[in-house]
Order: sequence, then structure tokens, then C-alpha cells
Amino acid sequence: MITEQQVLDSLRSIMDPDLGRDIVSLGFIKNIKIDGGAVSFSIELTTPACPVKDRFKRMAEEAVRAIPGVTAVSVTMTAMPRLRQPEPEINTLTEVEAIVAVSSAKGGVGKSTVAVNLARALTAEGLSVGLLDADLYGPSFPTLFNFHRPDVYGEEGRIIPLEIEGMKVMSFGFLLGDSPAVMRGPLVSTYVNQLLTQTDWGKLDYLIIDMPPGTGDIQLTITQRARLAGAVIVTTPHTLSLVDVAKGILMFEKVDVPVLGVVENMSFFVCDNCQKKHHIFGAGAHALTERFGLPTLAEIPLLTGLASSGTPGAAAFEKAMRDLADNLHRAIGKRRIETTRPIATKRDSHLHVRWPDGTGSDVPGFVLRAACPCAECVNELTGEPILDAASIPPDIDIREMAPLGNYALSITWSDGHSSGIYSWDLIRQIAKAQPAG
Repeated sequence: MITEQQVLDSLRSIMDPDLGRDIVSLGFIKNIKIDGGAVSFSIELTTPACPVKDRFKRMAEEAVRAIPGVTAVSVTMTAMPRLRQPEPEINTLTEVEAIVAVSSAKGGVGKSTVAVNLARALTAEGLSVGLLDADLYGPSFPTLFNFHRPDVYGEEGRIIPLEIEGMKVMSFGFLLGDSPAVMRGPLVSTYVNQLLTQTDWGKLDYLIIDMPPGTGDIQLTITQRARLAGAVIVTTPHTLSLVDVAKGILMFEKVDVPVLGVVENMSFFVCDNCQKKHHIFGAGAHALTERFGLPTLAEIPLLTGLASSGTPGAAAFEKAMRDLADNLHRAIGKRRIETTRPIATKRDSHLHVRWPDGTGSDVPGFVLRAACPCAECVNELTGEPILDAASIPPDIDIREMAPLGNYALSITWSDGHSSGIYSWDLIRQIAKAQPAG
């Protein structure tokens, strides 16, 4: 007789490549039913857009079919339900599976282009996608889609979005035309809230929100009114852009929105003659990962234009956007599984870290302060230290610290410095470099 334990044991060999654990210990296996030699069960993934769901289904069928006595296997693929939050008024977000903010702390880094083409890549996968242009002062969608002053109307208190390229699209620019938006903070928040929660989005797999640059009223309104699955930060390798990335990370973490990763736009160009990648604005994407402890979701090449599919370099751009969509699925899936993160505490003038594997590390505050990786302390272009260790008070102490998701620690020091983001990998490296004893 086939037992439930046999079924579970046969499935333990299937590992989630992103979470590093088997699908049984992750709790993905649900509703096992055994009827003679027929076995059926569900695999509940973290997101319905999981890029490995077909592979999981195939491997599960093969694993269970190998159990002696099994004559038929039926596997149903499902996904974890999204947590809902009650709303006292019209809220058209209730049927949206995942809401993702595409953000940048400064303008001119190609954020809107990334947001639009990410939405296109998700739509190409067969997903239902909505796209909101939340930049009231400088809306980009009318230009990016070449839709100027279209007929936008409402029904029963809801705004009907435009259907463009198979996506539901809304922008304040569709209403505003070429007129400038002249309004103060309270009115801005009102309009953003209406566009967000009163547009008739219907049932969507993803709503991509193209955020305005910066960390002001619009950003706070969106994070308060929508339960974001996470944020993607777009930057370029240029020094001024990297300096502002930390501001965006801290803003989202302070309002409890996980930062899923970084997109490096204008990352490189490929020489026509040698076909070699050239990082003309600085080091490649690994510098962002080392600096902030966040995964780089995509490296997008610098192109001369994207007028059509025949534009030189367009194929590389489209591949980068497909990679971004794939990595977005994975990042959201990882965030929906609660994983153990390091625990940091202050002991006298030291930082003590208890790692998930049970080991511990102690780092003197002075050493940690001297290793601050922020732009005030390290030259962004050369990587050489700017901070003079002799200027650090010998009795430097940690005033405040806060974990940033599962990837880093933010520390405020007694000398007033507070812009450092220490990735857990960096802290571990510093701890290992300390003399024993």
C-alpha cells in the first residue's frame, strides 16, 4: 500500500534553485490523495509566475511514478494567496496578484523605459499586466506609447484604463496632455490615490508602477495605499546615480517594502569590431551587489535607439528585459518565503552577529566604521578609501541599526554618520579578517 510518507520522501529530491531547499521542507506539497495506485497532490509555489513551475511538475510526476505500485500521478500547480488588506472605499487592487514599484532616486537613468519594457516582457509570457505612470509632474507614457490626449472615461466611479499592446495602461499624462501639472502635496496625493485605487485594473498577475524619481509625497502615498510585493531600483553605473541608490533603498525599507534588486541600465556597450563589453561608466553590476548586498536583476546595454526590432542592439535589450522578468519572478518568490536572516546586536562598542548557521561574529565598532562602503567614505570610481581612519573617534559607537530585508544592515554612528549600508557579506568578510582571540 502506498503511503503519504513515501510520496513526500520521493519529492524531497526536488530542490528550489532560488531558496536552496527541497519543496517538501518548504511546505510546497499540499492535498495528497492516494486511491489505490493513483496519487494526486498540489505543488503550491510562492508566485503563479514561477519560472521553474513546469520543471517542478515534470520532476514531481517522474519521482512519484517511480514508487512501486503507483499507476497514475496527477499534479496540480497552484500559488500562495496574496495577503489582502481591508479597504473602506473603492479599491481596484484587490484582484492584482503582485504590485511592483520600479523606482530610481534620481531622474535620467531610464526608469520609465525599463518599467514599460518589463511590462512588455511579462505580457509576452502570457501574463495579465497593468502599467501605471505615477509621475504626475513628468509623465512619460504618452511619449513612450505615442498616445496623446486619448479618450479616458469612467464608469460607476472607476477609471477605465487604456488597452495598449495587451496591457492595461494609465497615466496622468493621458488626462493632462501637454499642460504642466501645477499642484501642491495634498492634491498630488489625492490624484495618485485615485489613479492607483480607482482605475479598473480587474484581475492582473502584475501591476507595474513607474514611480517618479525621488523619495517624496507620491512614493509615500503609493506605499501606504498599495501592498507592494517589492521594489526594483533602476540606476546607471555613473557615480552620481550610485550615490542616490542608497536613498531609494532606505526609503523603501523604512516603509516596509522589500527591495527585490537593482537594474543597471546603460551598463555597457558592445564594440562592433571586437564584440567586447565595455563598461564606460565604471565597473560592472557586481559593484552594485558588493555595495548594497542586493542582487542585480538585469544589466541593460547602452543602445543608440530602440525605434524598431531592427535597431542595432535591440535584440540584446530584449534579452535583458526577458532576464529581468525571469529574475523578478524569482525574487518575489524568495521574498514570500520567510527565511532566517542574521541577527545583529550591540555589545559594548562591538557589533555582534549571530549567523543563520548558528555561528557568531564580533566586529569592533571602529573597524566597522572605517570600512564603511558609502560614497562619502569610498571613491566610487577608484574604490580607494576617502575616509581617514585617524579622523574616527576611538570610542566610536553604534547609535542605531536596522536590518534591510535579508541583505544588509543600516548603521547610524555616534559621530553622526548614517549613510552606510553594510551587506551581510561585507560584515562577514570584515569579521573573518579580524585577528583570532
